[in-house]
Amino acid sequence: MQRRAWLLVLVAASLWLGGCATGLRVDTSQRAAAQDSRVRFIVLHYTSENRADSLRLLTQGRVSAHYLITDEPVKIYALVDENRRAWHAGLSQWFEYPNLNGMSIGIEIVNAGPLDTAQTRWAPYPDSQIRALAALLRDIQSRHQVKAWNIVAHSDIAPLRKTDPGPVFPWRELARQGLGRWYDEQAVARRIPQVTADMLADAQYIQRLLAHIGYPIRQSGVWDSQTQQVIRAFQMHYRPKDISGHADAQTVAIGQDLAGQMSTQQQ
Repeated sequence: MQRRAWLLVLVAASLWLGGCATGLRVDTSQRAAAQDSRVRFIVLHYTSENRADSLRLLTQGRVSAHYLITDEPVKIYALVDENRRAWHAGLSQWFEYPNLNGMSIGIEIVNAGPLDTAQTRWAPYPDSQIRALAALLRDIQSRHQVKAWNIVAHSDIAPLRKTDPGPVFPWRELARQGLGRWYDEQAVARRIPQVTADMLADAQYIQRLLAHIGYPIRQSGVWDSQTQQVIRAFQMHYRPKDISGHADAQTVAIGQDLAGQMSTQQQ
């Protein structure tokens, strides 16, 4: 009887050790209906480096991105699995969401960025590179249900630190494909004459307008350097022909139209 008891103990121990050796067995046949993707944002960057250096920095350095799109010949590299966090956004915010690394997919594009220290000339993006980017964006957007409003520039979410992907990036063309947001150009043309001198002089009004459409901006109520930098980031995205950081009538009218669009979508 005692010998039989010991045998049972040995069999149980053997089964337990066998389970440990093969890993924990989890039944995955059932799935909860109440779930969605952790990914809310797609953040676009330029590398400001050539192809070889971009690959080296993004695979061996202290920064990373989920994808890298090279220039000619165009190739898409998957560098970080989408269910893992890449280190691409840094200190950042969009609407009320801070530190976007944990809830975004980062796409780096091989592009030199500014070609002079004054940032008056910028490297262009080849059409083939943008076509590859558009296909990748559509794929990510469809799988994670990322809203067009949340396909953003690094300069949008970190306007005091970053300028990428720069003022020559084709936001307008991508937005027409549902890959980003844009304003109603005819409505903005009608709005421009209605922008008053009081609006243009009111720093707090401009700061509130920019915050309402997502930009991280301190509500200082004065025309400080951070306000100018955020306005410049906004202009790089929506009014790239003039990125002075000055809040003119066209800049304000564009912001008003985007704010109106957002309010309509939230209703």
